[in-house]
Amino acid sequence: MMRVFMAILCSLMAVCSVSAQISRQEETDGQAAIYRLPLMERAFLCTRYFEGWHDQSCYPYIGWGHRLQPGERYSARTMTKRQADALLRKDLRKFIAMFRKFGRDSLLLATLAYNVGPYRLLGSGKIPKSTLIRKLEAGDRNIYREYVAFCNYKGKRHAMLLKRRKAEFALLYIP
Repeated sequence: MMRVFMAILCSLMAVCSVSAQISRQEETDGQAAIYRLPLMERAFLCTRYFEGWHDQSCYPYIGWGHRLQPGERYSARTMTKRQADALLRKDLRKFIAMFRKFGRDSLLLATLAYNVGPYRLLGSGKIPKSTLIRKLEAGDRNIYREYVAFCNYKGKRHAMLLKRRKAEFALLYIP
């Protein structure tokens, strides 16, 4: 009886071990696959993942986090995922153009601006220019700490925002 039990236990452990190895391999392959995508597609997928779907209860945000601007006629009730995808891509292109002077960092800055607003980076009225932008303007691209510092909401540090910033930086920063 004990031999049968030990044989079953060993078989189960072997199957679990092989299954775990296959799972880790698939995860590694999936992680590598995203780095084969163009940068714009990485930014799009990362933003879409972290923003999540905004319905009419999230007004003035719709789709994948688009903030309705005065005069826009989008409706959260009738918006399809395809329309939201197109709107997110359009917004990202708009922010990329806004940060074009930063060259290869423009997509990274655009992705951050989509979430925090461009005025938090560039400054506006009472808000001074961010340390991140000042550092880039000075020619210093060692910006990891300044980038991930944008993980506060209502004055408190949020783990999910930190996770998002780290993912964005890993996917979009070009050394």
